[in-house]
Amino acid sequence: MSSAKRVRKFLISAVLIVILAVSMLAVYISYSNVSQVKADPDVYVGVAFAGNTTAEAKQLIDKVKDYTNLFVFATGGNPISTNQSAIEEICDYAVANGLSVIVNVGVKDATKPSGWNWFWQQSSLDAIKQRWTQMWGNKFLGIYYNDEPGGIQLDATWRQFYERAAGRLNETDFPAGHALDDIRQKLLNYVDNGTKLTPDDYEIEADFFMQYVITQDPGFENLTASGILTFTSDYGLYWWDYKGGYNTIFTELGWNDSVAEQIDLVKGAARLQDKDWGTIITWKYYNPPYLDTGEEIYKQMMMSYQAGAKYITIFNYPYDGGAYGTLTDEHFAAMQKFWNTITTKHVTDLSSPTAALVLPKNFGWGLRNPNDTIWGFWLTDNRTQQTALVTSKLLAYYGVSLDIVYEDSAYPVTGVNYQHVYYWNSTAPG
Repeated sequence: MSSAKRVRKFLISAVLIVILAVSMLAVYISYSNVSQVKADPDVYVGVAFAGNTTAEAKQLIDKVKDYTNLFVFATGGNPISTNQSAIEEICDYAVANGLSVIVNVGVKDATKPSGWNWFWQQSSLDAIKQRWTQMWGNKFLGIYYNDEPGGIQLDATWRQFYERAAGRLNETDFPAGHALDDIRQKLLNYVDNGTKLTPDDYEIEADFFMQYVITQDPGFENLTASGILTFTSDYGLYWWDYKGGYNTIFTELGWNDSVAEQIDLVKGAARLQDKDWGTIITWKYYNPPYLDTGEEIYKQMMMSYQAGAKYITIFNYPYDGGAYGTLTDEHFAAMQKFWNTITTKHVTDLSSPTAALVLPKNFGWGLRNPNDTIWGFWLTDNRTQQTALVTSKLLAYYGVSLDIVYEDSAYPVTGVNYQHVYYWNSTAPG
């Protein structure tokens, strides 16, 4: 081999060594940078802050910022929700720490002067939308408005309401009053006159809820007109929450209700209506410690994630003495464990459209127990027992892989490629 060839061979080897060394260094630098950046899962995970001060909010953000990516400002009923500068200071801090924000400033109450200072008496929300979008960009996800519209509908004391209102509803100038009077007349026909044991349909009840409880709520109208995405939490009637106009519903996991059933109800409604859904883990008890154990909360978060939730949050209220409200070290540990699991491990995906249970059209039964109400106005009817039986069997068989939906020509079950479709009056597996 000539000396020139030996030199070229040496140079080629040297260059290859340098290239390899640079490549290894680049990989190391890249890995080091990635390891210092918080993982970004395909789900929003966070807390719903319902405290009273900016200091409490910032302290909570500092605590959870490394294993969450969402902060829900959920103080709609607290005085701080009327303070624009405080809201913006808290959300600024959350966004600066890598969290997206959903903001709750309460409800526009048309019965109070200036709507209870809702959104600081602005006639249009366009300016707020523009301001907060400029401040926080795509980290501003939308507005949390109202709370539990479906659950309140189911649990309201409508009988006592009608006793107090007597025959005055049809004398009011408000269309909602006339709608309620139509329902009162229907109740009288079925209950007092005994023409039938139960109604054939609940169309006017569904229309009342969608139109007057949600769509024509003055605050909701303002939000819709401005194009701001709307969020709320609920524990029933999700199908009609969405039909009323909400973009995203968080189903409440708590109160010892079936976790799988609540997930399947909101998931089915969201899938057929092409909306987003999530879960909010709320109280198990009416007294301290309020929340379930860290272990159970971790399980509920995992069930939500596997079922395909886009949002998973924990309700943090009240702030009675603890530095972090109702959240304790075991809850923070559960949240951190969940974050680590979904960002570092393979988790079984149960979100594909496997099976659907189709319930009757406008059948607004709460489904929480055998004696739950239908639209809050009616007791059980001739379909509730069979519906409960089939639902129970399918929940035991499919768990969170079931979608619970309703007969609705606007959103037919055939629009989704389910492997199995069951109807409330059919025989379930098992």
